[in-house]
Amino acid sequence: MWRLSCRRRVPALCLGCLPWISGFLLQTATLLSTGLGYTQGLQVTSTGPQIVLKAEGEGVILGCGYTLSPFDSGDLDIEWSVVSPDATKKDRMLLSYSGGIEYVHGDAALSLGLRFATPDPSRGDASLSVAALSPAHGATYQCKVKKSPGVDTRKVSLVVMVKPSVPKCWVEGGQLQGEAVALHCQSARGSAPFTYSWRRESEGPIPDAATQDRVTGELRISNHSQSLAGFYLCEVNNAVGAERCRINLQAHKPPNRAAVIVGTAVGSLLLVLILLLFIGLLYWKSSGRFRYEKEFSNEIREDVPPPESRPASRHTSRTVRQHPRATYSPVGGGGGGGGTEVSSLGEGPTHPPSCSTPVKCKPVEYDDRNGNAV
Repeated sequence: MWRLSCRRRVPALCLGCLPWISGFLLQTATLLSTGLGYTQGLQVTSTGPQIVLKAEGEGVILGCGYTLSPFDSGDLDIEWSVVSPDATKKDRMLLSYSGGIEYVHGDAALSLGLRFATPDPSRGDASLSVAALSPAHGATYQCKVKKSPGVDTRKVSLVVMVKPSVPKCWVEGGQLQGEAVALHCQSARGSAPFTYSWRRESEGPIPDAATQDRVTGELRISNHSQSLAGFYLCEVNNAVGAERCRINLQAHKPPNRAAVIVGTAVGSLLLVLILLLFIGLLYWKSSGRFRYEKEFSNEIREDVPPPESRPASRHTSRTVRQHPRATYSPVGGGGGGGGTEVSSLGEGPTHPPSCSTPVKCKPVEYDDRNGNAV
């Protein structure tokens, strides 16, 4: 009987303990939830990509939305900084918000164009806006939001790239039917890697016989034909942009082989004739010049007067030059009155003139400068 009564009382006691157990569990759950909310506190809610690719000159907004916890009661502080790739160095502060005031930190070149995306960052949006990106803006950025006791951070890597420049298109080869032709496409400026692709503008797809290299931008046609002629477009792409160029591929008929051979032979013959004519002209000019120089030298020799007789002495020469006057003496027939006068220079002997008739000889004149008879 006693055992039965005990068995009957145990369920009754358990039923009476249920309100107390439920209250204990409820209180425990409340404490757990309170502790969980305290440990989590403030949270950054932005879930965009961790790596952002942008082109030079464009603008970007790095997201940093956040929510506050009821237990966060301290002052709100927001910081944007550039994370140093070297863990031993400090991060560079760029922009901050504290006590309702915005502060700009760091160098002016990097901070130029940086601002909060919203006028009031305390309303749950601390996103960073960057205008007119340059390669200097490429870095890893960190957003830190703090409201004691809650704090949370978010990092975003910004990659600034340069769009490809307008490529240059050209054709390598004679564009002759039946021969190999290569189309080239090359962009001179931009951030690698590039991807090139060729397509026909309106004549249809590129045939399978043509092969293109998407890295170098070459389209090679091994057997060119009239059906492959037309306009081709080349497009170059990278992660932030694309550009294209356009070229007209023609298909010329190959020249006549026989005509080419005949033309080559005729041209070679004409070249040989011209060369021979040129050599003959040079020879004629050189021989004529040689004859002219020889005749000129002979003329010079004929015009040269004979050398003067060597004077007997230096004194005699001076005497002759100083006394150019001549003396006269009668020559000829005995007592006749019509004798011939012969001039005599110095003390030398006189010789009768070789004339049969009496002649009156004129006096001899001398050059005062050289002392020669005139």
